[in-house]
Amino acid sequence: MPTRVHAIIVARPGSSSRAQLLRTLDALSLQTRAADAVTLVVCGDASSARDSEAIARVIEGIIEARSSTSFAEAIDLARPRVAQGSAIWLLAHDTAPHPQALAQLSGALERSPSAAIAAPKLVDVDNDREIVSLGVTMTSLGRSVELAAGELDQGQHDGRDDALGSDIRGILIRSEVRDPLRPDPALAGADEGLDLGIRARLGGGRVVLAPNARISVHPDGPAALPQNAAQRAFVTRLAQLHRRLAYAPAISVPLHWLSLLPLALWRTVVHLIGKRPAAVLPEWAAALTAMVRFGAVARSRQRIRSFRTASWSSIAPLRVTRAQLHRNLDDGHGSEGGAVSELNFFSGGGAWAVLGALVVSVASFTTLLAWPAIGGGGLLPLRDTVTALWRDAAWGSRGLGVDVIGPADPFAGVIAIIGSLWVGAPSFALVVLWLLALPLAVLGGWFAATRITDRAGMRIFGGVAWALAPTFLTALMTGRPAAVLLHLILPWLFHAAVVAHRSWGAAGAVSIILAAALACAPALAPAAGLLWLIALVVVLAHGWFHGAVRLLWMLAPTVVLFLPIVVWQVRYGNLWAIFADPGLIWAGGQASADSAGRMLLATGFPTADLAGWMSILDPTIAMWAPLLLVPIALLALASAIAPRWGAGITLLAVTVIGLATSFLAVGVTVSFAQGTAVAIWPGTGLSLAWAGLVGGALVTLDTAITLPRVRVVTVTIAGLALAVCAVPALTALHTERSVLTNGPESTLPAYVAAEARGDRAIATLVITPQNDGGLASEVIWGASNTLGAQTTMLSTATEPHGTDISILTVDLLSERTFDAPGELAAHGIHFVLLDQVAGEESATARAFRISAVTALDQRAGFVKVGETDKGVLWRLDSVTAERPGLTASEARTMQAVTILQLVVFLGAVLLSIPTRASRRAARAQSRIVGRSPDEPLILPKRADDDLEPAEEKR
Repeated sequence: MPTRVHAIIVARPGSSSRAQLLRTLDALSLQTRAADAVTLVVCGDASSARDSEAIARVIEGIIEARSSTSFAEAIDLARPRVAQGSAIWLLAHDTAPHPQALAQLSGALERSPSAAIAAPKLVDVDNDREIVSLGVTMTSLGRSVELAAGELDQGQHDGRDDALGSDIRGILIRSEVRDPLRPDPALAGADEGLDLGIRARLGGGRVVLAPNARISVHPDGPAALPQNAAQRAFVTRLAQLHRRLAYAPAISVPLHWLSLLPLALWRTVVHLIGKRPAAVLPEWAAALTAMVRFGAVARSRQRIRSFRTASWSSIAPLRVTRAQLHRNLDDGHGSEGGAVSELNFFSGGGAWAVLGALVVSVASFTTLLAWPAIGGGGLLPLRDTVTALWRDAAWGSRGLGVDVIGPADPFAGVIAIIGSLWVGAPSFALVVLWLLALPLAVLGGWFAATRITDRAGMRIFGGVAWALAPTFLTALMTGRPAAVLLHLILPWLFHAAVVAHRSWGAAGAVSIILAAALACAPALAPAAGLLWLIALVVVLAHGWFHGAVRLLWMLAPTVVLFLPIVVWQVRYGNLWAIFADPGLIWAGGQASADSAGRMLLATGFPTADLAGWMSILDPTIAMWAPLLLVPIALLALASAIAPRWGAGITLLAVTVIGLATSFLAVGVTVSFAQGTAVAIWPGTGLSLAWAGLVGGALVTLDTAITLPRVRVVTVTIAGLALAVCAVPALTALHTERSVLTNGPESTLPAYVAAEARGDRAIATLVITPQNDGGLASEVIWGASNTLGAQTTMLSTATEPHGTDISILTVDLLSERTFDAPGELAAHGIHFVLLDQVAGEESATARAFRISAVTALDQRAGFVKVGETDKGVLWRLDSVTAERPGLTASEARTMQAVTILQLVVFLGAVLLSIPTRASRRAARAQSRIVGRSPDEPLILPKRADDDLEPAEEKR
């Protein structure tokens, strides 16, 4: 005699749920083997269900439960209505069984006396050829794994009848084990069927699959996982952790409990590398929740213990191995959807272009090969040790001034990274940077061009054009490290930013690159913010909300990097100072803030020297040098009417924004160099404008000029014009028209450098009489004034920061009698250096300097070391106080700032690390951004493409 079957249906209120429930009840009525009784549990208001005649014809009873009742709790509420000896069929309002479903499930139990549970094949309600679930297993660490989810049903799994567990929807539980095999409410709606299967296996039973018992399910029913990704990640991870605590031997449960938070930290790293940042917060929430549910774990363990008759080894054969998991879930085949475009860096000539640029760079900077350090312009040596480099990049005591404590400039972090690349002699890293600047610029420009064109020649042209930008060559010749680094960073920012909305990998990379770019050029922050806002509006307009979230993340590293210095400047009422140029403030030549200067900027040149042309030709002839940029400018303008006009107009907008930035910057003065006001360097805005200009030219060449010969001639003309324009700058070092110098390795005398070797905390007071009769003083800590020690806290200050020793400096050179060595030593000063102003010294400054030498020679306690090439040096003959450390509150601030910045940047780095899946996803999409659907693809040419068939030759 067949076993009685009692069906329990769990439903939610609502019109959609009611329609699905009626469909499920109709399906029950059509069963070839009808259920003997049906109980409905409504989680919410059940009044509409009680009033329905259609429901009353099928249902023997209705139970109303709270709306928060879970599926497992609802099943428990209905169990008392199930008659003794009846099997239980678990359904939901969205599970519509096919006519043979119950007959097949009952038959599976009857044919398999050892089976405790019969599981159906769940199929999608909209496509019954797609398998939703047919058996569940788990890894050795407890992760649940679907055996056939998402596959097309071709009967490939119909021969399988044994599984570790299953989806809980539609399962039929044998009457003899229905009491011990109750769904566990502690699992929060995930892995409930798997848990029942494991408990059945431990009780001597098993789960038998019935592939011919088909049930159509919706993805959002009461027994389904939540549709929200964060909620789904939370309940899935919580269920896994709960099962781990419930299944573990009693002696190891405390160890598992202690490992929950370390595991959450480790899995946070894994989630970020796997480009799943949305799973980080659910991971921690699940870990914390699992830690405090002692009662739920105890009840789950008691259920297992009361029913268990078999060993845990009986489960091992049904677990999935790592190799099977990789083969079944991540085989990597057929998921690309066809690669749209390949990189072809070597076959496309990109490597040869970079190598050629290296040859040109060595020829242009040959003398740098013998220099241990590079100086001149805004260049300074770096610290002697990597530790000191990173100390300058952290919140704390600054390398200049007395008792100056506060945030470091973000640019100091960029310098620390560069110096760390040459550990033995960090200053030499700048020499290497200058030697590799041209090939690195070509490399960056080539990769940026891959977002615009597939044509190998156009990519090479883009790389070369980027490297020959007048503003970049001017920065190289005038020693502006921040401007040089910005120009090298911008193409990578473009390469990653245009696809940041597509993937977390690109968003993570661009967030780091953006922070580095703005660290080198804070004046670009308004332009970057405007472009970011435009991108956000475009993404939201297309409904790409995940892309919008990725764009929001782009700003996170920049915000935490600049927040300390912004707070500092706001605190002192100097908000505009956040846009100041970082590094050494140098009053070098640059375009003026009048109409003539801005007209010069509009031609692409940041200085009146026109990238060296004014130095080698008569000014009446050299003034026409900007005409050499006309070909590329015309090509860029034509992009607005090219077939890919959307991309062209966007790139022209970038050019306009860059020019507007340079126009504004040249008129803003927030920095000072020994009392002289210095305007913001306008070349950074021109670098941004040049990016849009070169990009627009590539759009025109790639889409508007269709005749190959015309394209070649056009590229040749534009390329030759740029090459000619670059000749004066590239030959400046050999013709002694550059400010670059061999070193120095230290800006202080060798005696001081030797005393402070290893970046010891030794301070030197540097006094410099000015040409206007004034006096400049500066306290330098360590063996040299270094690039990383520069801070906009001091270069933009309109009032003294730290301890003001200006009065002490003036008194030192006056006739006032006081304990000068003692007061200086109390501030930690060991040496006094009398320097002379750079350039031509006026008679006033010379007289002031001579009288200062006399005054210091006459003071007791000052031991004259001698005259050096850096100035006249005295040593204090007194016990010098140690440099004070940070107070307790300052130390806490330093720790908080450092931890916050490290956490955010670590997250960005982990997101940016490419994985197999992220690379495969990137290859599945077009490398070109903004390409219209009807544009032809430019495929790489094969070796046999030019071979004609013999028939055609004849």
